[in-house]
Amino acid sequence: MAQSSKRSKWVSLCVLLFAYFASTIIAEDGLVANGDFETPPSNGFPSMTPAEGIATGIPSWKTNGTVELVAAGQKQGGMILIIPEGRHAVRLGNDAEISQDLKVEKGFTYSVTFSAARTCAQLESLNVSVPPASQTIDLQTLYNVQGWDPYAWSFEAEGDDVSLVFRNLGMEDDPTCGPIIDDIAIKKLFTPDRPKDNAVINGDLEEGPWMFRNTSLGVLLPTNLDEEISSLPGWNVESNRAVRYIDSDHFTVPQGKRAIELLSGKEGIISQMVETAPNKQYTLTFSLGQAGDKCKQPLAVMAFAGDQAQNIHYTPDSNSTFQTANLNFTSKADRTRIAFYSIYYNTRTDDMSSLCGPVVDDVRVWFSGSCKIGFGRLGLVLGFAFWVFVFFMG
Repeated sequence: MAQSSKRSKWVSLCVLLFAYFASTIIAEDGLVANGDFETPPSNGFPSMTPAEGIATGIPSWKTNGTVELVAAGQKQGGMILIIPEGRHAVRLGNDAEISQDLKVEKGFTYSVTFSAARTCAQLESLNVSVPPASQTIDLQTLYNVQGWDPYAWSFEAEGDDVSLVFRNLGMEDDPTCGPIIDDIAIKKLFTPDRPKDNAVINGDLEEGPWMFRNTSLGVLLPTNLDEEISSLPGWNVESNRAVRYIDSDHFTVPQGKRAIELLSGKEGIISQMVETAPNKQYTLTFSLGQAGDKCKQPLAVMAFAGDQAQNIHYTPDSNSTFQTANLNFTSKADRTRIAFYSIYYNTRTDDMSSLCGPVVDDVRVWFSGSCKIGFGRLGLVLGFAFWVFVFFMG
C-alpha cells in the first residue's frame, strides 16, 4: 500500500509538472496557432455567401466586431476576394479585431510577419499591436499586381504574456468591408554583435523578420524610427513607403541569404547611426545589385555617410549581378548617419506595375587609416618571417 501510494504521488507530481511546462511554452519562430486560418471552426467553414461568412468562432483566436472567414474564389459584388495563401483568410469589418495570447520572453524583441490585402476601400489600413506597442500599417499602396503583400512589425515584450491584436480602424458604409489578413507568424530577434572591423550592426542584413519559404514576394518593412525595436535589427526605415526584405530562395542576393530591395525612390529610405570617432577618415562600402525580378533599369542609389552623399548607378560587368561601391567621409561626431534610397521609381518590365528597385547588401563602415591585415593573417606573416630568419641564421 505504501509503495502504491508513493507511486501515485510521483505520477501526480509528473502530471502537475507537465501541466506547468505546457502552460509556459514560449512561442516558437514561425506560424502562430492557426495563423493561416486553415483550422476549421467547430461547425466547419462557412459557405462563400457573405452573410453566412461571419465568424462565430475562429480556433485559437478571439474576435470582436464583424470578423469574417473568407475563402478562395469568394465574391463580393463583382469582385473576387484576394486570399494571400491557402484556402482561407480573415476579413475585419468596421472597428473589428482579432487577437491571440502569446507566451514570450520579457525584454526581447519580436517581429510579427503577416500578409494583408485591401478589399472595398482604397484608403484601408490595419492596426497591429501588442499593447502598449502599436502601429497602423497603410494598405493604400499596392507593391505588386497580386493584390496583397507580406509585412513585418516589431515589438519589445514588456512581460512574458502578451496579446497580439489586429484591428481595422476604418468605418465604411458597408460594415463588412475591411482588410483581409492571413499567414501570421512570429520570430524572436537577436541583434548581431558589431564586427571588430565594421561599425555597422547587421550590415550583412541576415537577421530580420520571419519569411515563408513558399512566398515569393519578400517581406515589406514599413516606417520604423526606433533602431532598438526593429524588424531589421540595427536599421531604421525612415520613409513613408516600405522597403522590401528579400531572400536568396526567390531573389538574387549579393551575398548570404538576405538583402534589402529599395522601393519608391526617395519614399523608401533605410538608415543607421554608426559609432565613429570625431574627425577621422572612414569609408562606407556596400554591395549594389539587382534582385532578379525583371526590374526595369536604370537602377541607382543615393548613398549618405555623414555630410557626404553620392549617386551610384548599377553598372556591373557581364560576369556578376552586383558591384561594390564606396563612399569616403570624415566623421564629425561619435555617431554618424548612413542611409540609402533608390534614385528612380522602378517597376517590373513584365507587368509595369509591381514596385522594385536596386538591392543593397553587405554594408560596412571602416576606419580608413586602420590596417586591414587581420590578426590571423598577421600571425601567418610573423610566423613566416620567423622561419625565414631561422633558416638564414642557421
